[in-house]
Amino acid sequence: MKKIGSQVTIAIDGPAGSGKSTVARRIAEKLGLLYLDSGAMYRAVTVLAIRGKLAADSPELFEQVKACHIEFQDNGKTILLNAEDVSRQIRTPAVNRRVADVAKIPEIRHEIVKHQQRIGGEGSIIAEGRDLTTIVFPNADFKFYLDASVTERAKRRLAELQRQNVEITLAAVEAEITDRDEKDKTRAHSPLRAADDAIILDTTDKTINEVVDLIVATVCNAEIGSK
Repeated sequence: MKKIGSQVTIAIDGPAGSGKSTVARRIAEKLGLLYLDSGAMYRAVTVLAIRGKLAADSPELFEQVKACHIEFQDNGKTILLNAEDVSRQIRTPAVNRRVADVAKIPEIRHEIVKHQQRIGGEGSIIAEGRDLTTIVFPNADFKFYLDASVTERAKRRLAELQRQNVEITLAAVEAEITDRDEKDKTRAHSPLRAADDAIILDTTDKTINEVVDLIVATVCNAEIGSK
């Protein structure tokens, strides 16, 4: 494992199924960085909404979000919500259907962004989500935007759900992703978009390892060049 020599922030944005979570996790392992999965944080608070049967814009949900504690363990593989492991719950179709509605609420986003920025200030980090390069870490040392065709992204997400024994069709997954894309890109507060200075990578025909190698080479070459 290579270690980055100084404090570095790498931010990755992209739509659902573009590969950003897996890529970020592997880069964190390679470079010895803290991995922050911002999408998991919004999924965790969506679990709160579902359990409490709360509307996304309800004051009660916002108060729960303010009071909750979200923690990552095992390089992002384990997500703790108020000390409870919700790693499986946050990836269910029920959460998939509601997370975009929760994530578009400005008060909730503002609270989650504060947590993300606090974590980012504690050391070298790689963070991925939908507004990391534009809102959360606009001054990140490295910015990347990953994308892929809707069909390819749906296939990836279906494989992930099947590994969790979730029964769902490819058509249903593709419809969910298309709907999520529309909501993410058109929401009024911090919509999904590529930062002007982000490096855009189309991952449709690339393996995870190829994308990881591209980003690691970019970061490490820049590190070497700065010395």
